[in-house]
Amino acid sequence: MDRRKLEEAKEDGSLAYTAVEGTGVPFERPEEKAAAKVYSLKSGEARSESLAGQVYAQFRRSERKLTTSVRLTQLVLLILFFAGWEAASRLQWIDGLLFSSPTRVWGLLIEKTADGTLLVHTGTTVWETIVGFVLGTLLGTAIAALIWYSPFLSRVLDPYIVVLNSLPKVALGPLFIVALGPGMLSIIATTLSITVIITILVVYNSFREVDPNLLKVVRIFGGNRSTIFRKVILPASYPTIVSTLKVNVGLSWVGVIVGEFLVSKEGLGYLIIYGFQVFNFTLVIGSVLLIAVVATFMYQAVVYMEGKLTGRNRGGRD
Repeated sequence: MDRRKLEEAKEDGSLAYTAVEGTGVPFERPEEKAAAKVYSLKSGEARSESLAGQVYAQFRRSERKLTTSVRLTQLVLLILFFAGWEAASRLQWIDGLLFSSPTRVWGLLIEKTADGTLLVHTGTTVWETIVGFVLGTLLGTAIAALIWYSPFLSRVLDPYIVVLNSLPKVALGPLFIVALGPGMLSIIATTLSITVIITILVVYNSFREVDPNLLKVVRIFGGNRSTIFRKVILPASYPTIVSTLKVNVGLSWVGVIVGEFLVSKEGLGYLIIYGFQVFNFTLVIGSVLLIAVVATFMYQAVVYMEGKLTGRNRGGRD
C-alpha cells in the first residue's frame, strides 16, 4: 500500500510532500525546498524595504515639522523686533529722529519707489555687487587652482598672499579711484580687493587638504595632474567653494557700499551718505534695511546652488 502511494506520488509532480519509501514519513522535495527559501528571502527583503520606507517617511515628517517650527520662530522674532522698535519710537523710549520707526521707513520707501529713484539706486548697487561677487569668486578660485598646479608658484606667492590679506583693503579705495576714475570700475575694484584674497586662501587650503590617498589611487590608474584636479580636487572642494560664496555675499556688499561712499553719485551707499549729510536718518535706516533684504535673497540663491552642486537638499536644515 505504501509503495503504491509512493509510485502515485512520483507520477504526480504537483504534490509538494510524499512519503519516504518504506517509512511513511513525509519529506519536502529539493526543488520545493529551494523555492521556499527564495520566497522567504524575498519576503524578508520586502519587509526590510517596507521598514526602511517607514523610517524614512517618519524622518521626512520630523524634518518638515522642524523646518516649519524654525520658520515660524524666525517670523515671530522678526515681528517682535519691528513691533518693539515701533513701540519704542512712539513711546519715546528711543530718539525718533535718530532711530526713526518702521512706519516712517516704510512710508519713505513707498515714496521713493513711487517716484522711481529707489529702483534706480537699488539696481545700480545690486548690479555692482553681483559683478564683484561673481568676478571675485571666479578669479580667486582660478588663482587658487593655478597655485595648486604649480608647487613652485605656491611657495613663491604664499608670503605675498598672507601680506595682502592683512592689508586694510578699504584703504585702497582712493588709489582705485585715482587709477580707474570715479566710476563703476573703481567700485568693482574695491570689491575685488576684498573678495579675491579671501577666496584664494580658503579655496587653496581646501585643495591642499583633500585626502592624499584619493590622489594616489588616481595616479595608480594613470591619471595626470589635470585629471586629478577635475576628478578629485574640484569635486571634493565644492562644499568649501560654496562656503566661500556665502562669505563673499557679505564681503561684496561691504566693498560696493564702501566704494559708493567714496565715489558714487547713485546707489544705496550714496543714499546712506546723502541721508547723513541732510540728517535724514530714516533714509539711512531704510537703505540699510533694503541692503539686508537683497543680501538675504543673494544668500538664498547661494544655498540653492549648494544643493545643486553637492546633491543635498538643505531646505530642511537651514
